[in-house]
Amino acid sequence: MRIGVLTGGGDCPGLNAVIRAIVQRAIRGHQWQVAGIRHGWRGLLVDEVEPLDLSKISGILPRGGTILGTSRTNPLREPDGVARIHAAMKTHGLDALIVIGGEDTLGAASELARGGLKLVGVPKTIDNDVNGTDVTFGFDTALSTATEAIDRLHTTAESHDRVMVVEVMGRHAGWIALHSGIAGGADMMLLPEFPVPLREVCDVVRRRKERGKSFSIIVVAEGANLTDGAVEQKKPEDARRDGFGHVRLGGIGAWLAERIEDETGFETRYTILGHIQRGGTPTAFDRVLGSRFGVAAVDLVARKGFGRMVALRGTQIVDIPLEEAVGSLKTVGPELYETARVFFS
Repeated sequence: MRIGVLTGGGDCPGLNAVIRAIVQRAIRGHQWQVAGIRHGWRGLLVDEVEPLDLSKISGILPRGGTILGTSRTNPLREPDGVARIHAAMKTHGLDALIVIGGEDTLGAASELARGGLKLVGVPKTIDNDVNGTDVTFGFDTALSTATEAIDRLHTTAESHDRVMVVEVMGRHAGWIALHSGIAGGADMMLLPEFPVPLREVCDVVRRRKERGKSFSIIVVAEGANLTDGAVEQKKPEDARRDGFGHVRLGGIGAWLAERIEDETGFETRYTILGHIQRGGTPTAFDRVLGSRFGVAAVDLVARKGFGRMVALRGTQIVDIPLEEAVGSLKTVGPELYETARVFFS
C-alpha cells in the first residue's frame, strides 16, 4: 500500500512531529510506502509529489514549520480541481491520503471524501478552533510564545508607566488571547466572541491608575471588535483574500492603542506578535500530541476509516466523522470567558 501526506493552511509547530510519526508507523508498522505532497493541495494539482522514507524524517521532530511546505490552495475552487486530485492520486499510485490541516483544509477534505476520495484528517491550528477535538497541536506552542511575550512586556510597561496593547492571532476564536492573557496576568482580554465597548477598556486602565498601578497590559485577538465603533481595518472589498475567501487581518492593536491614549491621556504602545506565534520549536506537549495523531491516522487508514479525523478527547485519541469537525468553529464559551473576567482589573 502507498499513502500520501500533505500539510495545508498556515504552518504550525508540531507538523513535522506528525509527518515523522506517519512515516515511521506506515513503514515500520505496516510495511507501506509513503509519498510527501508539497505545498498542500497545490502539490496534487501541479504534480509536486516525492517519496518519504526514514532518512527524510531523521532529525525533524524538534523543527518548526513543515518539511513538506504548505499553501492555502483550495482545490474546490481550482479549474477541474476535483478531477485533477483524483488523477494525481492514480498517477502516483496513492491508495489513501492523510490530510493535516485546519478548518479550511479539512473542509475541502470532507467534500472530497464525500466524492469518494480515500482520506483521513489530522487537525492542526495554533488557533485551537477545530471542532471535535479538545486541543489541536500547535496551540500550546503559540500560547507559550504569547505568554512569554506578555511576561516581557510587563517589565517595560512598568518601567515606563505605559499601557501596553498586545495583538495576538485569532480571527474568529479567542483561545490564544484568553489563555495567554490569564497565564500572563493581563488586565483585560478582548476576544472575537465577546465584543465590549471602548469605554470598558479605558475604565480598566483608569481604575488601575486610581489604585496606584502605573501600567496596564491589554491582550487583543486580531479578529476582536468593539461594540461602540468598527475597527478601522482594510475594507473587505479592498483587502487581499486567500483561496478560502479569508481577508488578511491586522491593525486592531494599533487602532486600540491610539484610542486608549486619546481617551485616557495615558501613554500607550502596541506590539503585534503576528507570525512569531507560528514559528520556532514546538513544545513537548505539541510534539507528543502530533506524534500520537500521526500514529493514529495511519492506523485509521489501516482500518479503512476514510472520511474521518483523529481527535483528542480527554486523554484518549479517538476518531470522528470529518463532517463533525468542519462547517463551524470551536469558539470560547461564556463560562470560560466569565472565569477570565474575574481577572479584569
